[in-house]
Amino acid sequence: MKNIILSFFTVFILTMVLNCSATKVNNQHYQREWMMVSFDQFTKQQLMENGAEINLTGEKSGNQIKGTATMGCNKIFYLAELKNNGKIKFSEIGSTEMACKNMELENAFMKKFGSMKNYLIEGHRLTLSDDKGSEMKFIAADWD
Repeated sequence: MKNIILSFFTVFILTMVLNCSATKVNNQHYQREWMMVSFDQFTKQQLMENGAEINLTGEKSGNQIKGTATMGCNKIFYLAELKNNGKIKFSEIGSTEMACKNMELENAFMKKFGSMKNYLIEGHRLTLSDDKGSEMKFIAADWD
């Protein structure tokens, strides 16, 4: 009987250890819609008027999320890979191609978004940054 119980607990512990991965992201609060509050020379008012946001609530596979963004005119889509060490990688970035009146924010965002390499979540705030000191700051859309 002791051998059966010991075997059961051994299998249980092995299953738990094997299902844990060092590459999983610890902070599960990133899968939200994030409103942009600071980016380059754009004012908060300009960001609000353009509905500037990123959305990380899309389909998730491992550490990768299919994300979308809006910076005024076109629908932007991408793949985001979050890593445990505060690193992030954006790939497969693309957008619809509608010609709009004011595309300054959208063009600046598309130029810098792929170079963002780091993420930091502090409560309801998300900061993306690159290695050159550029930052994009967001606040959770569901935060009261």
